[in-house]
Amino acid sequence: MSQLIYSLAIMAQVTAAFPWVASMPGVDSSLLGRRSTPMKRQSDQATCPFNANHPGAAPYSSKYPYTGAQNGLAGTQKGGILVPAKGDTAHAFTAPGANDIRGPCPGLNAAANHNFLSHDGITNFDELVDAQQNLYNVGYDLAVLLATLGIALDGDVITEKLSIGCDATSRTSATGDLLGDELGLNGHNKFEGDTSLTRDDYYLTGDDHSFNGTLFGYMDVTCQGTFNRDGLALYRSQRYAQSKAENGNFYYGPKALLLYGAASFLYELFPSFGPAGTPDLPTIASFFGAVRDGAGGWSHVPEQIPANWYNRVSAYSNLDVGNEIVAQYLEHPVLFGGNAGLGNFDAVGSFGSVITGGKLTGNGAAVKCLLYQFATENVPSSLSGVLTLPLEVVMWAAGKLNPVFKGSGCPLVA
Repeated sequence: MSQLIYSLAIMAQVTAAFPWVASMPGVDSSLLGRRSTPMKRQSDQATCPFNANHPGAAPYSSKYPYTGAQNGLAGTQKGGILVPAKGDTAHAFTAPGANDIRGPCPGLNAAANHNFLSHDGITNFDELVDAQQNLYNVGYDLAVLLATLGIALDGDVITEKLSIGCDATSRTSATGDLLGDELGLNGHNKFEGDTSLTRDDYYLTGDDHSFNGTLFGYMDVTCQGTFNRDGLALYRSQRYAQSKAENGNFYYGPKALLLYGAASFLYELFPSFGPAGTPDLPTIASFFGAVRDGAGGWSHVPEQIPANWYNRVSAYSNLDVGNEIVAQYLEHPVLFGGNAGLGNFDAVGSFGSVITGGKLTGNGAAVKCLLYQFATENVPSSLSGVLTLPLEVVMWAAGKLNPVFKGSGCPLVA
């Protein structure tokens, strides 16, 4: 109820400043209002682990600077660095305890297990920006984009805190749940979505964050032990077909492009030395916490940086990930849209100039601009609704993103 009151109070401002996607030129709004069953908004706050000890990320030092990123600012953007560095015990692997939060993103889970993020799983904007650069040599522009998306969609823009997993509103929000739940990265159809590489669709099991060993095995078989672009593009299309066939509430909207970006991390960020290395099974299994169970399947242990591992040499930028999203998609194009019940798929006709005729038609630069829009405009989150961003969230996100998108050619929120 509190979230509804808050939304109504600012709706006039939001609508005036940022029109709903349904009224945007080039957007097919004919599908809005149709659904198969009521879509429940989930919160797992009652079962979310609570750790009274919030250590924060382990500090960086002049002896172990990595790329030199600190306080949410840009590092050197120069990688090829051993992570963790020899002697850097602060960033050695430490398994999570029963009261530590972990979620659907293997890369962030590994970062928390090595204290690049706070070990309890409650992080903040600066930690996220620093960790992505220092651990993986993600470019400053992409690090800012991903941190902004995470906090804008699943966290708190006042405290700039985010749970990397379950709903920890009592710890991420300055006002408790007065203004509604902050679902963390487990929140469905915000940052997380259907057709995850190794997580279930939320409406199939109610669990979109736990590792699924069967899916990891499918991915390994498809990729034949080398998790490169071709293998991941094929597997993404297979997961699409599986979800479409099994999930009556399956939704694959514009934000599904983030799933291609996340898949690119397996061959652009996870191999030692990045794309100069090999995205082989031992490397990917370590980052996903996948271990053979002795019965031909896979079980889960805490995610860990492989031994003797070096981060990507050149920084991975917004344009780089935009290009990879397009390259993966074009290998196995699929229709954007969703199910209004099993066997009743509705395609999204268009979304601006990037998705037309239900398919991705924009290039990497256009996709990069669309990623900016995800944090600053209202975007469909199901066949029957639009995720409405409060004006305060939009302006916060624009304040973070505009400096790194300046000169990009993308239209920016003033």
